[in-house]
Amino acid sequence: MNDQSDLLKSLRIDNDERGTAKAARGLGPKQQLLAAATITALAIAGTAAFMGTGSEEAPQATTPASSSTNGSNSAAATEPVAAPAAPSAEPARAVTPAGETVLSASGYITARRMATVAAEITGLLTDVLVEEGMTVEQGTVLAKLDSAIATVDVDRARAQLKAATSRIATVEVNLAEAERVLNRVSKLNIQDFSSEAALTRAKADVDSLKAELVTARADREVAAITVRAAEEQLDNHTVRAPFSGVVTDKNAQPGEMVSPISAGGGFTRTGICTIVDMGSLEIEVDVNEAYINRVSTGQKVTATLDAYPDWDIPAHVVAIIPTANRERATVRVRIGIDTEDARILPEMGVKVAFLKA
Repeated sequence: MNDQSDLLKSLRIDNDERGTAKAARGLGPKQQLLAAATITALAIAGTAAFMGTGSEEAPQATTPASSSTNGSNSAAATEPVAAPAAPSAEPARAVTPAGETVLSASGYITARRMATVAAEITGLLTDVLVEEGMTVEQGTVLAKLDSAIATVDVDRARAQLKAATSRIATVEVNLAEAERVLNRVSKLNIQDFSSEAALTRAKADVDSLKAELVTARADREVAAITVRAAEEQLDNHTVRAPFSGVVTDKNAQPGEMVSPISAGGGFTRTGICTIVDMGSLEIEVDVNEAYINRVSTGQKVTATLDAYPDWDIPAHVVAIIPTANRERATVRVRIGIDTEDARILPEMGVKVAFLKA
């Protein structure tokens, strides 16, 4: 009997897998249910571990290791898998450190002082004394118009002024003589050596000459005003720079007719040249009205020219134009440039970054 038992044990050891299957089939209903639950729990834990290692964003699930071989099945079935932490009730807010960009936009370099200089009168252009790129100071002569007739008018006005001045001198001499006659006639009339008619006539001569003197002085004032007007008209034939700057365009040549107003024929120039004050350059950008709340007056800005993308230009917000463009839904922003450089030119494209205070 013992030999048969030993033989059965040896067979169970050599065929472990088959014996295990037979042993499983020999389990009772409760033991089979426990084994099925153990296998299911192990499958779930393995799947969760595989998914956790395959995705970086998803939280990794962990299963506790069994403390002993005999109790591994029950531990895996009864201990829960660690769950990810519940999200916070408040949404996360992005914090922009000071000095970092809060908004980007693009625009152009513009000049606050730019003028197309024209003559105040219509005339023939005789000289143009500037070229593109020249730097001019305020009052510099830019061009000259034919002033022959204006010069004659000035000479005539000055001659009339001299005549008016001479007439005043003549009247003053006559008035002095008339006053002496009146004084002598008055003395004779007191002594009854002169008639009342002679006295009246002498007084009338004095009064008449006084009135003539007033008229002569007024005529001299008119002549002086005429001289100033003629000189002003002559000066209008010389075109000068209204402010200091750089000539960017030359629009007329000697021999052309120029006029302050546009002519219908198309042969008359209205502008002689264009001057830009390089010290008044600034940046204009259009900001979407949905983001205008990120911009404030005085805010620091970093500008980058399209022509020099590696050059950061310090700037600041000068003003936010208090009106929006209905069609484009944008608000214009003026940005002052904190440095002057010859590389910054009008109408250049520029990109700006508004910085957090």
